Amino acid sequence: MDAFKFELIKEDKHTGARLGKFTTPHGVIETPIFMPVGTAATVKSLLPQTLNEIGTQILLSNTYHLYLRPGSDIVRQAGGLHKFMHWDKPILTDSGGFQVFSLSGMRKITDEGVTFRSHIDGSKHLFTPEKVMDIQGELGSDIVMAFDECSEFGYDHKKAQNAMYRTLNWLDRCFNHFYQNNDTQKQTLFPIIQGNFYEDLRIESAKKTASYAKNGIAVGGLSVGEDKEIFIKMLDVLQPYYPDFMPRYLMGVGSPDYIIEGVMRGIDMFDCVLPTRIARNGTALTSKGKVVVRNSQYKADFTPLDEQCDCYCCKNFTKAYLRHLVNSGEILAAQLLSIHNVYFLLKLAEDIRNAIKNDCLLEFKKEFYGNYYKIR
Repeated sequence: MDAFKFELIKEDKHTGARLGKFTTPHGVIETPIFMPVGTAATVKSLLPQTLNEIGTQILLSNTYHLYLRPGSDIVRQAGGLHKFMHWDKPILTDSGGFQVFSLSGMRKITDEGVTFRSHIDGSKHLFTPEKVMDIQGELGSDIVMAFDECSEFGYDHKKAQNAMYRTLNWLDRCFNHFYQNNDTQKQTLFPIIQGNFYEDLRIESAKKTASYAKNGIAVGGLSVGEDKEIFIKMLDVLQPYYPDFMPRYLMGVGSPDYIIEGVMRGIDMFDCVLPTRIARNGTALTSKGKVVVRNSQYKADFTPLDEQCDCYCCKNFTKAYLRHLVNSGEILAAQLLSIHNVYFLLKLAEDIRNAIKNDCLLEFKKEFYGNYYKIR
């Protein structure tokens, strides 16, 4: 019996949106879904119990960070990432490719792999496709990501093409090494489509990458600084080329409007550090747009962050209190705003699933945007 299985329950009549269930060894994920990011085996400021209570179905952790600290061997000795971080639901680990390439002057890319220096202590390391598979094997995540080269926005066509071909070469090595060495009843490998912002490269990458996709496929290198129109155009270009009966994962996307646009173009899974990162800066996602709580206009505002939200934060605290916590540098501010922001995106995903189920996704989008972009 397959440990991983995707059931396509329904497709929206008017868009490319899909309602599905993805079965993994650690539970069933209802899609479309947002995945909170626990980079270093923790979603910053949030207990696993809290994440469970607000409806988190799957978490993402990072290969690069866990390899450097505490070390994937330590995680393996602890019994794997699930036991180490006390999380019994599915976990996806990204390959560390994006983190390595973002090091810029601290790394060198060759066909063999990437040599880089640790941002922690400057020590020298080499990531090859094979090593990245071994690290994720030690971490024991349910979903393992292929090692890819995430080319920057603004690359010329030739440079983007070289990065895309290198990603395909690395994918072949990841695939062969993974299926020879990893336990496929406990882990599955998602390949990643690249190609920068060139239609021909994206299509070629999608076609060639699909042949390596057994239980899921990912799209990388979008939402990296490009205009929203370009982002949507690339998703439109890719939509006809995805495999049908497996989840499609759009990497690094977490703003509400981008999630909705992605879903309407056939995407099933999303992740981003956005909700917890902006929470630590005193900003909340709400049904009426972002609220920068530290601003003086909220000093005597005794209403909740979002009157339509029933999270713990909104049911118990006011903007005035949250502003006080933020401006006092209290840890509780980050915790409460993170609870709200993560809950907001999880609830958005749930509302999207219900809209697909009831054939009213376009109406939902219109109503959501009408409130989200409201000038206050």
